[in-house]
Amino acid sequence: MKLINKSILTAVITLSTASVYYAQQVQDTVQTKSKDIDEVILRGVTDIAKDRKTPVAASTIKAAQLAERLGNQELPEILNTTPSVYATKSGGGFGDGGLTIRGFESRNIAVMVNGMPVNDMEGGAVYFSNWTGLSDVTSTLQVQRGLGSSKLAIASVGGTVNFLTRSADMKKGGVIRLGVGNNDYLKTSFSYNTGKSKDGVSASFLMSRQAGGTYIENTDYESYAYFFALGYEINKKHNLQFTITSAPQWHDQRTFAPTIQNYINYNPDHDGSPYRRYNSDFGYYTDANGNKVALANRSNYYAKPVMMLNWDWTMNEKSKLSTVLYMSNGRGGGTGDLGRVGGKGMTDFYDTAGHFNYDAIFAANAAVNLNTAGAGSTLVRRSNINSHNWYGILANFQHKINDNWNFSIGTDDRYYYGYHYQVLTDLYGAAGYKDAANKNITAPRIVNTLYDYKKLTWNPFGGKLAPAEDQVGYSNDGEVLWYSGFAQVEYNKDNLSAFLQGSVSNQGYQRIDNYVVDGSTLKGQTVNTKTGFKNIFGYNIKGGANYNINEQHNVFANLGYYSKQPFLNTVYPSNQQLINPYLTNEKISSAEIGYGFRSAKFTANVNVYRTQWKDRWLRKTGQTFTLADGSTTTGYSEINGITEIHQGVEFDGVYKPNRFLEIQGMFSWGDYYYKGNASVASFDDNNNPVTLAGSGGNELYLDKVKVGGSSNNSIPQMTASLGLTVKPVKDLNIFGTWRYVGKLYSTIDAGTFTNISAQEKGVLKLPDFNLFDVGFSYKIRLQNESQYFTIGANVYNLFDKIYISDSATSIFGTDKITANNDPDKGKTYEEAGRMYNGIATGNRAYFGFGTTWAATLSFNF
Repeated sequence: MKLINKSILTAVITLSTASVYYAQQVQDTVQTKSKDIDEVILRGVTDIAKDRKTPVAASTIKAAQLAERLGNQELPEILNTTPSVYATKSGGGFGDGGLTIRGFESRNIAVMVNGMPVNDMEGGAVYFSNWTGLSDVTSTLQVQRGLGSSKLAIASVGGTVNFLTRSADMKKGGVIRLGVGNNDYLKTSFSYNTGKSKDGVSASFLMSRQAGGTYIENTDYESYAYFFALGYEINKKHNLQFTITSAPQWHDQRTFAPTIQNYINYNPDHDGSPYRRYNSDFGYYTDANGNKVALANRSNYYAKPVMMLNWDWTMNEKSKLSTVLYMSNGRGGGTGDLGRVGGKGMTDFYDTAGHFNYDAIFAANAAVNLNTAGAGSTLVRRSNINSHNWYGILANFQHKINDNWNFSIGTDDRYYYGYHYQVLTDLYGAAGYKDAANKNITAPRIVNTLYDYKKLTWNPFGGKLAPAEDQVGYSNDGEVLWYSGFAQVEYNKDNLSAFLQGSVSNQGYQRIDNYVVDGSTLKGQTVNTKTGFKNIFGYNIKGGANYNINEQHNVFANLGYYSKQPFLNTVYPSNQQLINPYLTNEKISSAEIGYGFRSAKFTANVNVYRTQWKDRWLRKTGQTFTLADGSTTTGYSEINGITEIHQGVEFDGVYKPNRFLEIQGMFSWGDYYYKGNASVASFDDNNNPVTLAGSGGNELYLDKVKVGGSSNNSIPQMTASLGLTVKPVKDLNIFGTWRYVGKLYSTIDAGTFTNISAQEKGVLKLPDFNLFDVGFSYKIRLQNESQYFTIGANVYNLFDKIYISDSATSIFGTDKITANNDPDKGKTYEEAGRMYNGIATGNRAYFGFGTTWAATLSFNF
C-alpha cells in the first residue's frame, strides 16, 4: 500500500509539472527508417549499421516501438522477436533479466550507450536493473549480431547492443506518461525539450518513477530515472553535448532457482501443479502487533550515474574529430545471509510453506552470547558491495580521402577501480555479528552497524563508502587500466562497400585484498595486499563487404579474429592473490555471409554464421556439490580450456500487403556445442578445494555436449516468431505476436560432467514452448497537431502458458535420487513417479511468468 500511495503522489506531481525531452516521439513511428537515426541521436563515436551498406546482421528498434510494446517487461525482452536472441526474466526480480545472442551471454555481448561500453570492466557482466531508465530516453536500439561494426577493442563475441539516446537539440515539446499493470505496477514520467535557441543552446530533461512488484512472490521494488542533456552548437564546426543519466533502484529478489518438486509441494492449491510465483528467498516474522510481515533475504540496490561530454569538431569538409569524456561512479550491492546459528543456516529454517521462519531465526540469534561465542555464530543479512569509480575517454578521427575511400583512427582509454566488501543490513534479532575474516586483526570483533538498502543514493559522483570498521567477511578491490587504439579503412563505390578494421589493447589488472597480511604465504608463494598489475595484450581484426546486386538484392560477408583478454577473476582465480598459472588469451574466430531482399511490400534477410571460441575460462557460482562422503556443500567451480562452436542460420522479414496490415516474421536455428573436454577445479564458499562424489578427477567431459548457460540460465538453439499489426483506422494499431522457443538446453553442472557417463547423456533439454502477446495503441489528436493523447495496453502470455524458461541443473529421469533424507533414495525419478512434463522434479528451474498486463496513458504537447 505504501508503494501505491507514494506512486500516486508521484503521478500527481508528474501530471502537474512541465517536462522534457521525449517529445520527438511526435515524429517517431515503429516504421521509421534507419536514415532518421542520425537526426535524433548523439552521433560522435557511435558505429551504426546502415542498411544495404554495413556488412553485418543488424536489427533496429525505434522509440515508438519501445513505448508501445515494452510495458512492464524487462528491457531486453523487447528484443525477443529478433533472430537468435533469447531474453528472460531469470529469477523474476525487477531488472534481473538475462540476455543471450547466438548462444552467448551478456558478459560476452558488448552493451553500449551512445557508443560507450558499459559492461563491467572486471567481469564483463551487465546488470539491466542499473539501466531501466534507458527505456524512457532511448531513441534507437540497434542490435548487431556477431562481430558487429564497432571499431573499439571490445569483445563482442555474440553481438553488440547499442542504446542510442536522443540529443539535446531536438524539437521543442514534452510528454507526460502514466502506466499501470499487474502486481501494483505504477509508472509515471514527465519530459520536456526546449528545442534549439538562436544561440545554439538546447536542453532536454526527463524524470520517471516506477514501483510495485513482479509476478513472483515478494519482489517489491522502487526505481527512479533521470536524464538531462545540454547542447551548445558554438558554430558550424564545434558542437558540445553534455549528458547525465541514472536509475537508482532497490528491488527484492529471487536468486535461488527452486526444484520443480518444491514448486509443486508449496502450491497453495495442492493440485499437483507448480506454483510459478514461489520464492524461497524470503519469509515472515511476527511484529509487535501480532501481524505477519514479509522480509526478503535477497535483494539488490544500485545507482549508476553516467556523465558524458561529447565534442564534435568538424575540421573541414573532409575531416572530423569526435571525443567523449565520461565518468560513472556506481554504488550498491546485493543482500544475502551470512553466518550460522546453532550450526544451522538459512535453509534449515524453512516453514511448511517453503518460506523462512524468521521468528525461529530471531529467537535462535537472541540466545547467542557474542562475548563467548565464536566468530560467525549468528545468522544475519549482509550486503555484498560492488561499487566502482570508472573514468574514460573515447576519441575518433575520421577523414575522407576521396569520394571512395575513408579512414578513421582513434583511442579508447579507461580507468576502473572496484570496491568489494560486505556490510550488515539486518541482524535478524542478534546483538551483532562476530567477524574474524581480517587477518590483519588478531582478535575477532563484534559489528552491529546496519545499512538500509532501500535508502537510495542520488549523488552523481557516487558518494562515500563504508568505513573499514563496518566491513565484514571480505574486503578486496579490483583495479583495471585499459588503453587501446583502433583504425578502420572504408571503401564505397557504386554498389560495393567494404571495410577493414583492427585494434590493439592492453588491460592491466591488480587485485587488492585488504584482509591479507603482507608477506604471508599462500600455496608456497609469498603474497601481499597488492598483487601489482598484470598487463595482458590483446587485439582484433575484422573486415567485410556488401554488394548491392540491384535495388532489391544485396549480399554481404564478414569475418574476424579476436585475441580476447581474460577477466579479472580469471587472472586471479579462487578469490586469491595468486596469478592463474594457466593464464592465456581467449581466441574467437567468426565468419558470416548474408543476403537481403527489399521491395515495396516485402523485405527479408538471411544470414549464416559460424563462431569458434577457444581457451574460454568460466567460473560457475551457486553450485551445490555432493561430496565423496555423501554430504553436500555449496560453492563454485572454475573451468579451464573450454572450446565452443556456435553456428546457425537466421531469417527475418516484413510483409506489408497494404497500408492496413503488416506481418513480421523471424526464424533462427543454431547448433551450439562444446568441442573437446576441459579441466575443472571446485571449491566451497570458503575457497577450500572439494572432491566430488563419483568424480573421475579434474577433467570435465564436455565433447559434443550442447552449450547451456553459465549460471541458473538456459540457452535455446531454435526460436521463431510471427507478428501481425493491423491499422483499421488512422492512429489505431492492434498487434499480436506468436513466439516459439525450442532446443532449449539447461546449464552444465560441473559436479555432473566430471563423470564420463554424463557426457553420453549430454545436457538436459527442456520442453519447447509457444507464447502469445497482444496489444493496441490509439492516438487521440487535438486541434493543435502537436498535441495528442495516446492510450495503449499489452497482455503478455495471453493463454497463461506454463513453461520453464531457465534451468540450473541437468538431472534426467533415469538418474537416481541421492538425498539422504529422501524416502525415495536409490530409486530413479521415473521409478518414483517424480516427473513433470518429462522433466525430473529434482531439477532446479525458473518458470516463466503467467499472464501479465500493462496499460499506458500519455499526453504529447
